[in-house]
Amino acid sequence: MKTKTATRACEACAFWNPIEDSHGECRRHAPQTVAFEVDEEMKFESMFPVTANDDWCGDFEKDD
Repeated sequence: MKTKTATRACEACAFWNPIEDSHGECRRHAPQTVAFEVDEEMKFESMFPVTANDDWCGDFEKDD
């Protein structure tokens, strides 16, 4: 029997873009800017959140 979260997992969502077997990008919203330090310099990059295929959230919309 499937649970509610299993049927609403990221891999079944219209906004999920797979990038590996078990991980992908959530494309529900615009990419977010992430700041990180490299060699004492601040770097900025825009990216979509990466999620596991069995993660889930309240923004789920079934992929047709």
